[in-house]
Amino acid sequence: MTEKNFIEVEDGEEISAVHHEADSDNWVFFCHGYGSDKEGSYEERSERAVKEGFNAVRLDFRGNGESDGEFIDQDLSSRIKDLKACIDFFNPENIYLFGMSFGGKVVLHATEDLEVEALILKSPVTYSHIMDKFREVVEEKGSYTHFGDKTIDRRFFEDFDTYSFEKVASGLDAPVAIFHGGADTTVHFENSAEVAEAFETDVLLQKLEGEKHSMSDEGEKKLRDMMFAWLRQL
Repeated sequence: MTEKNFIEVEDGEEISAVHHEADSDNWVFFCHGYGSDKEGSYEERSERAVKEGFNAVRLDFRGNGESDGEFIDQDLSSRIKDLKACIDFFNPENIYLFGMSFGGKVVLHATEDLEVEALILKSPVTYSHIMDKFREVVEEKGSYTHFGDKTIDRRFFEDFDTYSFEKVASGLDAPVAIFHGGADTTVHFENSAEVAEAFETDVLLQKLEGEKHSMSDEGEKKLRDMMFAWLRQL
């Protein structure tokens, strides 16, 4: 069974979150990337999660999908607030977080004051320098537009620069699984290989040969199989 919820975050704005229900105390929250939404592969992952015994929640960050707000007004802090509001709404017993690309950055920094059982990262943004290609355009032109209508300005990086991946890496004690395409040219695999060495916790790093940032159907199936096999053995 699925149920769509509109959850108030702040200043009267709401986010859209779909709950895929399972008879379980384990909850996995799926966080999309920079300018995408909760549909497509997130629905498939959620359906698989239920079969594996997890409640699944997929949400739209503000400025995306069915959630309120303008994209240009959002930043890393607003996305973390959205995720935490969603978690507070459902009040889960055991929390598992999945983050794709920039969603990986969100879930990593959300753990600074969240108790989580495990993190699953797909082609994650981790180190700040991964965003330098966007930063350079913003510094030169004042703004950067991606995906047609997803614009950021200097405010995004003023907020972004207040977060340190190194601080998260040294303080995280939950196990982490990282799945990354070997042919990814958006966030290169080498970043995740370096990250796996930086964490001071148990880490699984899986390189999916030939897969890009957006994985093929076959690559996505492999990811789901490996992800839930890893979760079962925790």
